[in-house]
Amino acid sequence: MVKATKLGDLKDSAKSQWTRDSITNLLVRNSMVFVLLIVIFYFSVKNDGFMTIPNLRTIMIAAAPFALITLGQTLVILTGGIDLSVGSIIALSAMTGAKIVVDNPDQFWFAVFAAIFVGFLAGMVNGLVVSYLNVTPFVATLGMLTIASGLAYVIGQGAPINGLPEKWGDIANSKFLGFQTPVYVMIAGFVILAIVMSRTSFGLRIYAVGGNRTASEVAGVNTRRILLSVYCISGTLAGISGVILSSRVISGPPNLGVGYELSAIAAVVIGGASLVGGRGTIWGSLLGLFLIQTLNNGLDILIIPAYWQRVISGVLIIAAVTVDMWATRRASK
Repeated sequence: MVKATKLGDLKDSAKSQWTRDSITNLLVRNSMVFVLLIVIFYFSVKNDGFMTIPNLRTIMIAAAPFALITLGQTLVILTGGIDLSVGSIIALSAMTGAKIVVDNPDQFWFAVFAAIFVGFLAGMVNGLVVSYLNVTPFVATLGMLTIASGLAYVIGQGAPINGLPEKWGDIANSKFLGFQTPVYVMIAGFVILAIVMSRTSFGLRIYAVGGNRTASEVAGVNTRRILLSVYCISGTLAGISGVILSSRVISGPPNLGVGYELSAIAAVVIGGASLVGGRGTIWGSLLGLFLIQTLNNGLDILIIPAYWQRVISGVLIIAAVTVDMWATRRASK
């Protein structure tokens, strides 16, 4: 009878422990979802205009250019790298497209593709330096940040390029079913890359390279090709973002995209990706992106100064990384 009682107590204790662990793991895995819901609830209570269709459109439109570079940054970070150059590549691509279309108004589509191609070339240079010269991603992309930024000013001779045709503005400002074109580009980008990363061998190889590059090479993965490809994709998406942003303002500012790389990295980290590579998801980055954009939008509505917004975003990043590290240590026990 005593043994039966002890056995019952052990089962109850194990069940209680299992329940506590399950709840804790659930909260940790979905912590950013809960944070986003809390943020939405708070701003909805503080301002009636927050949870409205027009404001949703505002958030989506603001998120679209960031979404493209966030996607590229996700792939790079999954391989254990980082791309600090995407902000400057945005500026270089925008200035290239603006210069061509102003000088040759009849070459509209050539200007668009040239701008995107410049982004691809910059990303390819990053990939070649990282994969074949074995330069650390931080140094390689920091160098490209400086080069691309300088070239953007060279193209415009230190000044913005104005006088773009109205057709250029239609790229980002035309609407369909109430939403501007970049919103649909953003949605398509996330869906396509989410499928690629979860359903294709290319996606699996990216995770493998980030998890252990040496083991991947032993297993027959061409790690150099994978690294080259993710930086090319990142540069191309930055080029598309440059076209969208310059279309939105119908101009070619040489400082366009300054600091955007930090927002993209923040979105990826907040979304649960590990900076050492091998762990993270496209949907997690989407969540991180919308958390940042929702927070910025809500703080704007409440007329919170921009410098305080930066402080709050910084705290959020530190909190996300702390939770990620704690969850990793907990899982390894």
